Amino acid sequence: MTATPGTPATPPYPPPSAHRARHARSALRDTLSLLVLPLLAAPVLAASFAGGGTRRWFGGRAESQRAEAQAAKDAAAAAFYELDTAQRDLRISVETISAVDDSAAARRAVSGFEALGNRIDEVSRQYIEAVDAHDLDRDDLEAGSAARARAELTAAKDELLRVRQELDRFGGSLGPLLGKAETQLARLAPAVERARQSLLAASNALDAVREKNLRADDLAARLAALSPELTRLNQGAGQHGVQATLERAERVQREAGTARAEAERLPERAAEIDHRLVSLRTRAQALTTRAGQVEPVLSELRRRFAAACWQDLQQVPGLASENVRQAELKLREAQTARDAQRWADAASLLSTVRALLNTTDDAVSAAGDRLTRLNAVQKDPRAEIERSRFAIRDAQRLAMTGRTTPDPRHARPLDDAVARLERAIGTLEERHPDYWHFLTETEGVRQTVARVVAQIREDRGHGH
Repeated sequence: MTATPGTPATPPYPPPSAHRARHARSALRDTLSLLVLPLLAAPVLAASFAGGGTRRWFGGRAESQRAEAQAAKDAAAAAFYELDTAQRDLRISVETISAVDDSAAARRAVSGFEALGNRIDEVSRQYIEAVDAHDLDRDDLEAGSAARARAELTAAKDELLRVRQELDRFGGSLGPLLGKAETQLARLAPAVERARQSLLAASNALDAVREKNLRADDLAARLAALSPELTRLNQGAGQHGVQATLERAERVQREAGTARAEAERLPERAAEIDHRLVSLRTRAQALTTRAGQVEPVLSELRRRFAAACWQDLQQVPGLASENVRQAELKLREAQTARDAQRWADAASLLSTVRALLNTTDDAVSAAGDRLTRLNAVQKDPRAEIERSRFAIRDAQRLAMTGRTTPDPRHARPLDDAVARLERAIGTLEERHPDYWHFLTETEGVRQTVARVVAQIREDRGHGH
């Protein structure tokens, strides 16, 4: 049993019971009776004075009790319909929450409303039974019956009002949940429309790309995969739920936006790959020429310096030749991928070509740089020595700044660096000096000194 009759303007509810229909007819009949009462009063009074009737229509205890019972009945009817309206309005709010929110709080709201519904059914039943139990229109209504009717109808009204208060308090507690649900519902239509527009924009961008003879098959496949999602969006939240529809709309908008951006960038990407193909092909040709110059450099290194100065460079000519060969092979594969508009494959192959050429460039450059450095130190090693000694002295001054004795953590590695430099200088006095060893040692000394300087500055930055 429920206090909410179904209406066309709201979701379907259980129809009013036969008792409720009878009560509505009774209330209407009572109202009409009150309207026609003045018209009937005159002939009745006349008949009374003429001696044509024995009933007392006005005055007397029974008629007073009848009037009070009728007033109680009208008040109970008003409370009943107010409760019915409040329950109908709150049902819409609860259904809004349950359609959007599946949290524990939302589930508690639904179960709480169901419990209130049971309470409303109970007090509604009591009210209808009270109405049906007493016919206030009977000519022979006794004062005692009218008094009992008034008491029962008043009690029914009081119960209806108490439940109405409970319903109002419960409705007030739903404010945060209802606000959140209404916010999500307000987002729904714009989110779905944005998703549709994003798909349309992506489709238009794809058409524009195809007009430039760029197939973009992967983008077309991705957009085709979104078609079922658009169908679900069109089916609406009533079938798939508000939250799921919102998430679907946002995902469609995001993926369609990404596809559109890629489609719009595709002509630029194709031009970029074409440029890289030309650039890397030119670089490979240049490295082929440079690699041919490595052998003469190695010949001079072998002739003028100890084997330790050039042995690690022996593999450079063969490595350079093989790397360039591999790079040219990958360039041809990249060109094939580009012609087939397999953009990702083309980009990956070009990255491999670039890595091969970088390795070759470093190896070819190393041979020339080695000869240049060895020539300089053979001619005058003093510049390298002074450079290292200056670094050590500068670090020693920094270590002593603000101190009377150096910190052992700083002094020990600096002393080791001095000893290492002296040993490196001593190797220059050999009959066939290993200049490359000398250069790697002095470079190692400067690296050690740099680490000590960084440690001193870090310690002082922390207040040590």
